[in-house]
Amino acid sequence: MAKSYAISLISALAASTSLSQSQSNTAFADGSLSFSPFSSSSSSSSSSSPGQSSQPSTAAADEPAPPSKVRNDNPRTSSAGFDPEALERGAKALREISVSSNAKKAFELMKKQEETRQVEISAKTAEYKAMQAQAETERQRVMYDEQKKLAQHQAQTKSQMARYEDELARKRMQAENEYHRSRNQELVKMQEESSIRQEQARRATEEQIQAQRRQTEREKAEIERETIRVRAMAEAEGRAHEAKLAEDVNRRILVDRANAEREKWVAAINTTFDHIGGGLRAILTDQNKLVVAVGGVTALAAGVYTTREGARVIWGYVDRILGQPSLIRESSRGKYPWSGLFSRAWSSVSRGSDKGSASTNGKGFGDVILHPSLQKRIEQLSGATANTKSHNAPFRNMLFYGPPGTGKTMAARELARKSGLDYALMTGGDVAPLGSQAVTKIHQLFDWAKKSNRGLLLFIDEADAFLCERNKTYMSEAQRSALNALLFRTGDQSKDIVLALATNRPGDLDSAVADRIDEVLEFPLPGQGERFKLLKLYLDRYIAQAGSRKPGLFNKLFKGEQQKIEIKGLTDDILMEAAAKTEGFSGREIAKLMASVQAAVYGSENCVLDASLFREVVDYKVAEHQQRSKLGAAGGGSS
Repeated sequence: MAKSYAISLISALAASTSLSQSQSNTAFADGSLSFSPFSSSSSSSSSSSPGQSSQPSTAAADEPAPPSKVRNDNPRTSSAGFDPEALERGAKALREISVSSNAKKAFELMKKQEETRQVEISAKTAEYKAMQAQAETERQRVMYDEQKKLAQHQAQTKSQMARYEDELARKRMQAENEYHRSRNQELVKMQEESSIRQEQARRATEEQIQAQRRQTEREKAEIERETIRVRAMAEAEGRAHEAKLAEDVNRRILVDRANAEREKWVAAINTTFDHIGGGLRAILTDQNKLVVAVGGVTALAAGVYTTREGARVIWGYVDRILGQPSLIRESSRGKYPWSGLFSRAWSSVSRGSDKGSASTNGKGFGDVILHPSLQKRIEQLSGATANTKSHNAPFRNMLFYGPPGTGKTMAARELARKSGLDYALMTGGDVAPLGSQAVTKIHQLFDWAKKSNRGLLLFIDEADAFLCERNKTYMSEAQRSALNALLFRTGDQSKDIVLALATNRPGDLDSAVADRIDEVLEFPLPGQGERFKLLKLYLDRYIAQAGSRKPGLFNKLFKGEQQKIEIKGLTDDILMEAAAKTEGFSGREIAKLMASVQAAVYGSENCVLDASLFREVVDYKVAEHQQRSKLGAAGGGSS
């Protein structure tokens, strides 16, 4: 049994030895025992029984010696793949133990050693497992830390990538914005260039349309003139034909009437001459009757002649002393002092009614329609003039200048009425024909003006006709004397006379005349708003009130009722359109325009004013105004 156990132990030792050599060269390097079990057992057995030690040695000596082996420094390179030396020593030790008397003790000792070694191996195995678990734990912790670091690194990398992507997106957006901005600038520039080109094309088209329209208007005016001429010729031919047809009948009627009238007048003449012949025969036959008849006829003729010449002389004297000067064309004062009582009373009543109507209608200046700033300035001057008269202060002289027909005369008349003064109108063209009498007439005019108790506004229209520069070569000596007379009478500020001059060329006035002017007012051409108001005013005056009669028995008995004009479809929009078309028209031209509209309505069959007829007359007058302006410009350029 011990032998079989030893054999199994040797085989296990051999296997473990080969395994330990293949894995770590020493199986028990970390154990508590550092000696070989076989050598220790042999040494202990030899030391415990010295008497028996000679027997194995003897037996060993009797055995043949093993053959010498060649030393192999590298047993791994042998053909068997392991070192047999340890196995040989183990076999030798087992043989020694088997022949020994203490083999049992040796085996027990070996068993105990093996058990101890197995316990140590188990402890080392447990320690190794604990170390392995700790290493696994450490590895798991390291892996967790690495994973955590990796996650942090990935998060950091992701945030860096996000920041980089955001920066790239921001740069890309900035680049896109810069591109869009430059593109928008290019588009705006292209749009501006396109709009400029479109505006140029529109202007060229509009100019072409205007040229075509003017050409069409000229052709239309030519056609209208030709139509009027043809119509007039046709009407004249018709009237001539009718006259020819009625000529025979009229001739017979006239012949019969003339024969009857001739017979009647012949009978009357015969009867008259019979009576005259009888009277003359009676006078000629009686000498006393002849003397009385001749003396009576002579006395009657002398009395008539003397009375007529005496009345003419007396009336001329009275007219020279009390009458109105011949230079005055219009005045609110009567021609004679007693003749103006009724007119002044009537004018005061009319002014009161005008004030009431003006206050109710909201028109502070009657029928005079001016620019609001100019109208306000004239109203201020009228108030200042009225206050000047009430405070007995000297008046201020005025100059009205502007194109013809802009309301200078009407404004002067309304200014005098508003300020409570009398007014007198004269024109400068009446002074030159007077010749040497001009100075006398000027002094008579100012003497007459001073007799006004209310004060007088002397309005001189076309003042540049005789108040021009005195160094003009064509100015006569009589005109210079008249100018000097007016300058003499206006040298000082007057408390009786307001001098108002009106002219189209203020630069032609003499410097001394300009020095006597205190207020200068410009009367421009009416704007579109003023033209609209003028069109409404003259539409009401010439069209709406054209057929109306003043109330009175005489008018009802002796004057028939005129046919009134019917207005259809003429709205304020059409009037505003006409006001826009009549650019450059003066107030007088607008009045003439509405008079032409009235004439066109009276020339129609049904006496109706509609929008088409109104537009037709307006277009015709606008074309006429443009043609007149071109002719004036051509005349001015040629001169």
